[in-house]
Amino acid sequence: MKALEAGLKDALTAEPEDFELAWRKARILQWQADGATEKKLKMVLGKQTWEAGDKAAKLQPARVEGYYFAACGIGSYSQAVGIMKALGDGLEGKFNERLDTALKLDPGYDYGGPWLVKGRYYFELPWPKRDLSKSVTFYEKAIAKYPQSLRAYLYLAETLLKDGKAEKARDAIEKVKQGSTAYNPAEGQRVQQWAKKTDADIQEELK
Repeated sequence: MKALEAGLKDALTAEPEDFELAWRKARILQWQADGATEKKLKMVLGKQTWEAGDKAAKLQPARVEGYYFAACGIGSYSQAVGIMKALGDGLEGKFNERLDTALKLDPGYDYGGPWLVKGRYYFELPWPKRDLSKSVTFYEKAIAKYPQSLRAYLYLAETLLKDGKAEKARDAIEKVKQGSTAYNPAEGQRVQQWAKKTDADIQEELK
C-alpha cells in the first residue's frame, strides 16, 4: 500500500491532470476508507476519496471511475459521521447523483460495484427509507454477472439476515467462506475476514 501510494504521488506530481492517475488515487483512498475501523480516519479518507473521485470525473466526464469512487467516498464519509447526520447534511442527493451516473455509464464496473453500492444504500438507510428487498435486487444483478464476487454474497447475507431470513443468509455466507479469492486476492481476503462476524451472527440467529 505504501509503495503504491508513493509511486502514485510521484506520478501525480509530474502529471497532476492525468485521468488514469486521478481515478487510481481515488481507488486507493477508497480501499483505505473501506477498511478503516476508526471513525475519524474513515471520515477523513472518505472525504479525500470523494474529492479525488470528483476530480477524476471532471477530467473525463464520460468515464465511470470518477463518479463511482466519489460515490463510494461519500458513502464511507456518511458511515463515519452517521447515516442520520449525513441525511440531515444533504449528502443523500450528492451520493445518488454520482452513483446514478456511474450506474448509467457502467453498472458492471469493479465486479458490479455500482450495483453493490446502490444495494448497500438501501440496506443502510434508516426506517422508513430502508428497502431490503430492493437491496437484494441490486446484489442479485451483480451476482448474475460476477458470481465470483465475494462482497456481493457478503452483502446479500447481511441483508437477508436483517430481513429475518437467516437460513438463506447462511447459504449466501457459505459462498463467501468457500469462494475463491483468485479474482482479486486482496479484496477477496478482506471480505472473507469480514464474513467471520456475519457468519457468527447468522449461527447465533439460527440457534
